[in-house]
Amino acid sequence: MTHFLDIHSTDPGDLRAILDQARQMKTARGDRPKGTPDDELPLAGRVVALIFEKPSTRTRISFDLGVRQMGGTTMVLSGTDMQLGHGETIADTARVLSRYVDLIMIRTFGEDILTEMADHASVPVINGLTDSSHPCQIMADVMTYEEHRGSIRGKRVAWMGDGNNVAQSFLHAAGSFGFDFTFSGPPQLDPRDDLIGAARRAGSDVRIERDPSAAVADADLIVTDTWVSMGDAESSRQRRHNLLRPYQVNEALVAAAPADALVMHCLPAHRGEEITDAVLDGPRSVVFDEAENRLHAQKAIMRWCLGL
Repeated sequence: MTHFLDIHSTDPGDLRAILDQARQMKTARGDRPKGTPDDELPLAGRVVALIFEKPSTRTRISFDLGVRQMGGTTMVLSGTDMQLGHGETIADTARVLSRYVDLIMIRTFGEDILTEMADHASVPVINGLTDSSHPCQIMADVMTYEEHRGSIRGKRVAWMGDGNNVAQSFLHAAGSFGFDFTFSGPPQLDPRDDLIGAARRAGSDVRIERDPSAAVADADLIVTDTWVSMGDAESSRQRRHNLLRPYQVNEALVAAAPADALVMHCLPAHRGEEITDAVLDGPRSVVFDEAENRLHAQKAIMRWCLGL
């Protein structure tokens, strides 16, 4: 079964083939209206289940639209609709869904839920996000960087702030795509040691740099994300703000980076917190190209999973 569960569990050659197809599909669409089908309809007659245990804007819209553009049909399901893992086991849910649909995308909490779904499904499963990783986002990010600057191989990504699930997927991707990675944030929020070690063994130069200006001094790409997660208590939010305020992506920080460095944020952004308006809306930002490319990258991921 060809699942797309994490960057590091997918062959680098397949990752590159997915991005190549994403670019081809994006180019082929041109400026046609968003609801107009693609010239090719590889998902015609196929049904994709989109499961959301967490709120979503970009993941939900991009997957739903992508399936429709490729001629397929979606079933959008929430965790409360399904009582996933409560009224019925995840394993049984996977077995039942596999009788109804051709592909499953799940946006959930623990990695164990994703793994159990994939272990028991007889159709491909795509990781739409877990607490540990966000591989679809990183595929769109690599695609976006390469649209603007060419190959990401040998470049340096500087991550500012919290070593969260998106940062962890960047570490997965560093070895697979051949780029280097600098983490700049408080030690309490460092990425996991095993992920750093794995990226280094794969050939990536991974650095921990507490000084934000030094971290971006040789960066080709600066990336950040929200300081708080969905459901964090107010007391936790305040502690995180105090910890992370020195790592805000603002005009002074961007000025310390090379002149051609780009800025990304996976959105939603808390403007004035982890990133300022001047940077998010400024000439270095490719944030909205990045958001659009979720659509194209995920269309290619779905085709790859189904061998289409």
